[in-house]
Amino acid sequence: MRITSLRGAVLALLGLLAACSPALDWRELRPEGSGVQLMLPCKPASHARRVQLAGGPTELTLYACTAGGVTWALAFADLQDPARVGPALQALREAAAANLGAAAPQAKALQVDGATPNPASARLALRGQLPDGQAVQEEMAVFAKGTRVYQATCVGPTLPVEDVETFFGSLRASS
Repeated sequence: MRITSLRGAVLALLGLLAACSPALDWRELRPEGSGVQLMLPCKPASHARRVQLAGGPTELTLYACTAGGVTWALAFADLQDPARVGPALQALREAAAANLGAAAPQAKALQVDGATPNPASARLALRGQLPDGQAVQEEMAVFAKGTRVYQATCVGPTLPVEDVETFFGSLRASS
């Protein structure tokens, strides 16, 4: 009988420990060549590809991971031409809304330490649908540092406010 109660206590303790373990494992990330640092709640995978952005071919690098039912991502590109920065930020905003079939959202002011001021920098909240029809929410920020443009995004069926604020509050542009 004693082994049974000890086993029950161990199982109860393991259950409590599992319940107390954090769903998100925040870590600082400084993607090579990005000039930015941020916190992500999971270990990201990276991928780079050539895309058309603001009138020209551009290599866009993406770091992304999924945790807690939400995908967290940072995309960045160096445009090498200051005249392309504003149009690129605007294009990133428009593409995000179009991808979800979302109406053009109201942009909120965005402050990222070390970022270059740009009128097209903003934080947006979008609601729309994935291609399979599933309702989804997206919060995103677009900003620049010199000729580099950035898009930070979190997307999921629901977005936990505290985690979203941790993510966006961690963004820092560096030299």
